[in-house]
Amino acid sequence: MPQIAPSITAYSPDEYRDQMETAAKFAHRVHIDLMDDEFTKKPNISAKDAWWPVGTKADFHLMYKQPGRAVELILEHKPNMIIVHAESSGRFIELADRLHQLSVLVGVALLPQTSVETIAPALEHIDHVLVFSGDLGSFGGHANLRLLSKIEELRRHKPDLEIGWDGGVNDQNISKLVFGGVDVLDVGGYIQDAADPQKAYERLARIAEETGTT
Repeated sequence: MPQIAPSITAYSPDEYRDQMETAAKFAHRVHIDLMDDEFTKKPNISAKDAWWPVGTKADFHLMYKQPGRAVELILEHKPNMIIVHAESSGRFIELADRLHQLSVLVGVALLPQTSVETIAPALEHIDHVLVFSGDLGSFGGHANLRLLSKIEELRRHKPDLEIGWDGGVNDQNISKLVFGGVDVLDVGGYIQDAADPQKAYERLARIAEETGTT
């Protein structure tokens, strides 16, 4: 069934704590955004300051040009998954092998302009591909549904691949995203900015479940 993962996109330890404590009340999986000042406009909290409650699956989305050092810091906390960008630098296969040796899932994010063919040769090393349709470093992105065509391409290459979506998920488009093949929906502003975040999460989860069973 499709999963909803609230996004944690914070620029201070206090903001991070508030967002994480909010999400942890109802979510079993969270999506933590970390940024440098090279791949994005400005950095946010350091990887060494990231944490999450026991029993919660933590996926890290590294918007880093060179993610290697941040990966090492995150690995100390045993995350569920680390997602790096296809547009990043570094030796990806070596990184993927190291993560798998430590039982950490390997994810790759694709910016809107990056084609599936860019990562096709490495898909055997990848557990999750994140179709990115948001604004790097902020909530409130636009869900460009034309990017759903990437999912069809990915499935042709690797049918059992887990596929995530980041950017603009809300109650008006989630059914189209799930029907289009998204497995994990990373949701930022719709949940974190809601008057009742838990109610917003439950609404999305209900729509996703209903769509996934039709």
